[in-house]
Amino acid sequence: MGKVSLEGIEFHAYHGVFSEEKKLGNRFTVDLHVATDFRQAMLHDDLKKTVDYYKLYQIAKGHMQVPVKLLEHLAHLMIQDILKVYPDTTQISVIIKKHNPALGGVVNYSVVEVNYPQDYQ
Repeated sequence: MGKVSLEGIEFHAYHGVFSEEKKLGNRFTVDLHVATDFRQAMLHDDLKKTVDYYKLYQIAKGHMQVPVKLLEHLAHLMIQDILKVYPDTTQISVIIKKHNPALGGVVNYSVVEVNYPQDYQ
């Protein structure tokens, strides 16, 4: 068992509840962690036997381009797509940070973390 991760993926996107967020957008950082059995990939140098982080990036990028209100929902959508591509995955963690959230004060970022299967029980 091992983990394939992408950390610090940055996007400019338009997620949020407030109208300003939907117009101006914001900077987001996404971290994806996918636990899987990649022993065969490790032994045989075969990309088909592990999680391809290019595909993970494409999943994140695709969802970041479609505005939603809640980061919790956005993380859920990413997890669902990861499970479609990698159904044997045992654990997934999606962490989304919204930089400088519109809260009326100085805040570096707000963070949502959704974990599969823990948050789905």
